[in-house]
Amino acid sequence: MHNKPELNDLSVFCEVARRGSFIATANERGVSPAYVSKRIHILETQLGVRLFHRTTRRVHISNEGERVYRAALKVLEDVDAMTEAVASARNEPSGLLRISTSLRLGRSHVSYVLSGLQQRYPKLDVWLELVDRRVNLIEEGFDIDIRVGEPVNPHLIAHRIADSSRVLCASPAYLARCGMPATPDDLTQHECLAFRDREQAFGVWRLQGPDGLHTVKVTGRFGSNHSDIVRIWGLQGHGILLLSVWDVAAHLRDGSLVQVLPDYVECADVWAMTCSRSTTSAKVGACIEYMKQELTQGAYALDTALHVPRPRR
Repeated sequence: MHNKPELNDLSVFCEVARRGSFIATANERGVSPAYVSKRIHILETQLGVRLFHRTTRRVHISNEGERVYRAALKVLEDVDAMTEAVASARNEPSGLLRISTSLRLGRSHVSYVLSGLQQRYPKLDVWLELVDRRVNLIEEGFDIDIRVGEPVNPHLIAHRIADSSRVLCASPAYLARCGMPATPDDLTQHECLAFRDREQAFGVWRLQGPDGLHTVKVTGRFGSNHSDIVRIWGLQGHGILLLSVWDVAAHLRDGSLVQVLPDYVECADVWAMTCSRSTTSAKVGACIEYMKQELTQGAYALDTALHVPRPRR
């Protein structure tokens, strides 16, 4: 092999391997699919192996490609760590920062915070991906995943960003029609609007109250993985919903939603999850500290000012 692979080609290859698509990779990078195909072809020629099996719909990584993928990730991580080490010595965050989070949190809050972060650190490049699933930080190449709810990954490092809780609420019209539940067990007799967040079990509400934990299996005719949709259905009187207080605070204040069982909440703190390799990263550290400040005190802070009882820990 006379020519060594270029770092950019390794990066393109890893993106294709993650997405299983030349077109999706091209769209993310702002290049043509032909360019992506050309770089993969050059890499295959240099390495002397077929990295992907092509079909009309997708590309599938080969056995040789799997081995190259693992090695390429290590090379790219080492280069990134070297860049970070130099930047950290200058205390100057730089390079590409890849962040994932949920749809509502990302669109309404995190996106604005990251805009301010990049203005503070102009040498940062930012990629924000909004997903309705839990990501694999290492395999998918993310630096930070912003999550709502208790951290459950022992191999990741959890950084608390903001304290919050999910609260029960419903429209006045629904409560006038169906009555106000008096205990958590009464929820089983009501129409409940199921919301599946990335960290929530679908249709199971774990409520902390003065008498401890209540796990309630709820049912209803409406459910979604998007909090905006669940909130709309709640406002239209279709049932009781359980959403983060910052997601419904304005409606609770103007009376379009009414809190139900106010002594019972579900813990929904906001966390930044990182890998151990990111502990010394200047860009990751700067992002987490800025996120803590802006999501609790900044212009796009989470609205948690309602008096909501904190779950016992």
